[in-house]
Amino acid sequence: MARLILFNKPFGVLSQFSGGPAATTLAGYVPVERVYPAGRLDKDSEGLLLLTDDGKLQARIATPRFRLPKTYLVQVEGVPEAMALAQLRQGVMLKDGLTAPAQAVPIDPPVLWPRDPPVRQRQSVADCWLALTITEGRNRQVRRMTAAVGHPTLRLVRWRVGEWTLEGLAPGQWREVKATLPPPGAPRGEPRPGRPAAPGQRRRR
Repeated sequence: MARLILFNKPFGVLSQFSGGPAATTLAGYVPVERVYPAGRLDKDSEGLLLLTDDGKLQARIATPRFRLPKTYLVQVEGVPEAMALAQLRQGVMLKDGLTAPAQAVPIDPPVLWPRDPPVRQRQSVADCWLALTITEGRNRQVRRMTAAVGHPTLRLVRWRVGEWTLEGLAPGQWREVKATLPPPGAPRGEPRPGRPAAPGQRRRR
């Protein structure tokens, strides 16, 4: 039977088992043999990373054509106005083309663990949190999207991939769950606009 592991990747950890000291790779956190990341999460991003030993499951999760939704909690510089949110929802023109429409919802600051190192912020510039759901997997896509609409990303936490979430996992922790092939498109429980699935969230009023 296929194995599927949910891992809360800390900031600064590579989404691979080799290529550096154990403390900076998956080898220092997930002592399970013959599992591999289904997709990736940048070194400077945090949150949910899925690992499996099943090639078919890995492809279904990671391959963009299956359009598996991924929800990120994104702290951005500034407070996006309606036009910036509309751009994210309609698609943003990047160097590699127009992105697919995303769900973009302003949210209250989530209840999260402190980041190490802390986010560097400017006292004279406000910030805001968004729940952003995309169905693509371009390189550093969320960061490029928010920058393109004038709000650079300060902190990025992936909270959900398909039907799997980060619920109950502290940074560096992992757990094994039942492995099932997710259907293409929106999974069960995918957040709708205005109702992001995230810890301790309340919609802004």
